[in-house]
Amino acid sequence: MLEDFDRKTALYEIIERELTMFQAVNNEGGTADCQQRPETFRVMRRMTHEVHDDEVLASYLEDLRRAETEGRNFMVEKYARMDDRLPPLNESPLLDEIADAETAFLEAACRQFPHVIKSSGKGIFRHYMRCELETLSPATLTLYAEEIRRAKAAGRNLAVERHECLAHLLGRESLAAYEAAAAAKA
Repeated sequence: MLEDFDRKTALYEIIERELTMFQAVNNEGGTADCQQRPETFRVMRRMTHEVHDDEVLASYLEDLRRAETEGRNFMVEKYARMDDRLPPLNESPLLDEIADAETAFLEAACRQFPHVIKSSGKGIFRHYMRCELETLSPATLTLYAEEIRRAKAAGRNLAVERHECLAHLLGRESLAAYEAAAAAKA
């Protein structure tokens, strides 16, 4: 499956498929402002996916392709789950394992880089994360959980890595430099 895998192409296809789904979400009161900023969406989703290993990306891309053939929209499902408008899409214990780990990564990143990494607090990130995870196939969830376990064992923080990616996408030298500049302004 991965012998012909092209990471750059896969990231592009994932983000474009997600953007198509995102722009198709019908919000109460019309189109949301964020739906009219596709470049911001692309940057944020690039940041999200860049840290995943090839196996997770390949599996998730297959999830997205399958969703299209089944007429599913992961963004609609995620936001409907966030508002409790749909019953749970998945009951896997991996959902909580991944959401808890990603929340811990974010909280540690906020402590390390308090001027540039902010948490929504009060469980909002964890809820968002868990609802998004519910849209994933069992195969992708399993690969993601394995990736989380490896990251923790290696002392990696995926939230820091995501924000390092974001700093570069925003034209910053590094996350540390971005933090130092923000701290100096504060």
